[in-house]
Amino acid sequence: MPTSATSSAPTRTVALPGGLTVTIQEFGENTEGTGVLVLHGGAGPRTVAGISAALSEHVYVVAPIHPGFDGTPRPDRFDTVADLAIAYLDLLDTLDLKDVMVIGNSVGGWIAAEMALRDNQGRIGALTLLNAVGIHAHMVENRVVDPRNMAPADISQLSFAKAEFRPDFASFTDEQRAAGAANQKTLAVYGGEHFTYDPKLRARLHRVTVPVLVIWGEEDGIAPLKYGRGYADSFPNSRFVPIADAAHFPQIEQLGATLGAIGDFVDTVVKPGSTD
Repeated sequence: MPTSATSSAPTRTVALPGGLTVTIQEFGENTEGTGVLVLHGGAGPRTVAGISAALSEHVYVVAPIHPGFDGTPRPDRFDTVADLAIAYLDLLDTLDLKDVMVIGNSVGGWIAAEMALRDNQGRIGALTLLNAVGIHAHMVENRVVDPRNMAPADISQLSFAKAEFRPDFASFTDEQRAAGAANQKTLAVYGGEHFTYDPKLRARLHRVTVPVLVIWGEEDGIAPLKYGRGYADSFPNSRFVPIADAAHFPQIEQLGATLGAIGDFVDTVVKPGSTD
């Protein structure tokens, strides 16, 4: 799966309740007790490094590596999206962050939605979903493509609107191929039987009370635009922003437009009237 440039952001391991440890990258400094939690999708942490670095010019950013990705440990008992959601709520408790915006791409958006449903400490202030998966579409033509039996090049074709962003898999080393395969195996564990969705999630999202921004690359061949609109409509307080000339990774193909949509959402919905 595709990746963007790696980041030099500091990395550390955080111990969470229950014996779990999570590796996080930190962008910027925690000076105000708040921040942004950025959750990567199945393509790995490097796909959110660029947006994390850009956001850190304004706010403290934490970008965890999902346990099992990029060689990090994953306990056998830790095997669902719900487990990830609870772990990241524990992470926010451990870091003592409040009014957090959780930003998630692809399965990271699914995790973000599950977090909002379980946030009994009120840590989350808003969600931003970037071409998220997690709900089941009513119409067959709007459903998320299951990539498990597809060649990497075919997945890349559906994931990027612009050819220059598609990785050259022929140039990958054996080590890179093995790492990518291991990440996909971990993703399959978390996805479970249905892989790209929880059949019960959509009906629960009316309980999410924080404001939600749903950003969607219009040319996504993995999760169609109408799927994104349906996702946004599932929340009681949401805004839907399509992004032209982008597919499954708008934060990579159209970083400026994605940041602009987030900034406008913060200024007009999350913190209207703020001078920050």
